[in-house]
Amino acid sequence: MTRLATEVAESPQSQSSRILRRPGHRLAVVLALYLAGAFFVTGPLWVHPTGLLQAGDPQDVDQATWFLRYTATAIEHFRLPALITTAMNAPHGVNLMWNTSLLLPGILITPVTALSGAQAALTSLLVIGFAGSAASMYYVLRRWQASQLAAALGGALYGFSPALVDSGIGHYSLVIAILPPLIIDRVLRLVTDRGTALRNGSWLGVLVAGQLFISEEALVDTVIAAVVLLAVLAACRPREVLHRIRPLLAGLAAGGLIALILCARALWVQFHGVRAGSAAATVIINYQGHATNLGTLPYAFINPASTVLLHTHATGVIANYYPQPLPEYLAFLGVPLIIMLLAAIVYFWKYLPIRAAGLACIILEWLGMGATPIRPGTFTLPGFLLPWSALRHLPLLGGMVPDRLCILADAGAAAVLAFSLDLARSGTVAPFSGWRNGRIIATAIAAIALLPVVPAPYLAVPAEPLPAGWTATFKALHLPPDARVLLAPFPYNATSEVVRWQAETGYPATMIGGDFIAPDQPALLSRAGRAAMTPTSYYIDDLYDPQLGPPVKPSPAEIQASLAGWKPDAVVADASPASPLGNFLIGLFGPPDTRIGSVLGWKLQPGAVYGSGSS
Repeated sequence: MTRLATEVAESPQSQSSRILRRPGHRLAVVLALYLAGAFFVTGPLWVHPTGLLQAGDPQDVDQATWFLRYTATAIEHFRLPALITTAMNAPHGVNLMWNTSLLLPGILITPVTALSGAQAALTSLLVIGFAGSAASMYYVLRRWQASQLAAALGGALYGFSPALVDSGIGHYSLVIAILPPLIIDRVLRLVTDRGTALRNGSWLGVLVAGQLFISEEALVDTVIAAVVLLAVLAACRPREVLHRIRPLLAGLAAGGLIALILCARALWVQFHGVRAGSAAATVIINYQGHATNLGTLPYAFINPASTVLLHTHATGVIANYYPQPLPEYLAFLGVPLIIMLLAAIVYFWKYLPIRAAGLACIILEWLGMGATPIRPGTFTLPGFLLPWSALRHLPLLGGMVPDRLCILADAGAAAVLAFSLDLARSGTVAPFSGWRNGRIIATAIAAIALLPVVPAPYLAVPAEPLPAGWTATFKALHLPPDARVLLAPFPYNATSEVVRWQAETGYPATMIGGDFIAPDQPALLSRAGRAAMTPTSYYIDDLYDPQLGPPVKPSPAEIQASLAGWKPDAVVADASPASPLGNFLIGLFGPPDTRIGSVLGWKLQPGAVYGSGSS
């Protein structure tokens, strides 16, 4: 075994005992604590699992319910979900590979979706994500000979980090961060001669394929983290790494081949006919009335949001007025933990595991700050000190959200915490070796450093209720599954509740519009089907809810052009006949065929020409 393998694989804890074998019940206790922590964070949601969601990002939660229902419907019909579907955005369709469609988690959680509904399934995925991510990091740290206590704390830091907890407000694909530590573990085993290149490469290929169908963005972030870690190792031990280049390349080739076999069709569906540099998401969003770049502001590292237990009203307000949504407030670690991590990196510099993990953590946090200042007038590093600006022009990276690298940075922080705690508790490192209760003091320091990042339970809010008569209206219209239905309000991200209504009931089977991501669109038009929005659809939504914008009636020609593009077979509206929206639709399509509860329904005649709507 090379010197590199020896240094990386062995901490002082493992030098006294090659492999720490503790009773199996201790492992069960650790996993049970992770599971309890996950239920603690999601506890308020379980009061009414089918009707409560976490506050802060209802649009993404609503969108995720649709994806889970879509996948579950396919599995219930004994087939895999199609990667391109017209169930949303008919007649144009949606490419699920460009969306956070949770294909693999959706398949695995289908029994919950079928029995209890999509919202209960999403909350279950949060529990699996938090507990599973912590357990994954624990497993990796134990494989690299961290003690059980150190690995348990490191796993907790990763699995319940503010980066994951805040992502869980709506970004489910990021919370299921179980595979990234396992992927990096296999890369490290390749470069340190632990196992054969074929075996490690094969596992690497399977893990990469699995991550592709959980979150492609998290996969790219993991690749970036692995490259950074390998670069750090190469800089620290260049001679040893040179000897491992051939088996590393062999393992990567084997893994790449297996991943390609498993993912070739999905990648072809995703990229066929799409420009290589096309971004399916955007690092610029409109938030609080301002266009803002997604990245990390320096104060986010030390200012706690309301999603951690130890926060004040003032710090919560600061986080709420962050120039990005709370699901992007990912960098917080807290002053005690930052001091401890920096002190450990400096003090234990000669120990390669701590040095490599620490430097990788710092570099990833630096990259996570983004490419340009977030908003004019906000304090951040100048553009020339933000290295992401040199990477964002590469294919696919232009659409990445750099602040999400904080999740992988927290994995590096977890490794630093675990290995430095073992060193401090080993009895061989000053000053702890000279203190009577050095092991207890070291453990107490680690525990105190972790206190600021202990998560708080989510704030639960009710989901938008289903309109009275929604399901009955569709049953009364007797529509075939492929009938294209124009819904009012018109579904897109600002009216994502319509997507939820479809997910809750299965009606309509095919809807016009929706909340999705489209490739090859201008940056601010790629999200939520805005590429399919027209003056008519905006007018429908503004009539439904004037808070979305002042209603501006389209011209008769614009209305006819919209109808010609949508080709609706039916219209279903959450509106009364006397409301502005009901009045407009009746002017277009005539008296409704059904009126049940608060829902109006029209079954349109093929080839019929409809009016321009009343004022």
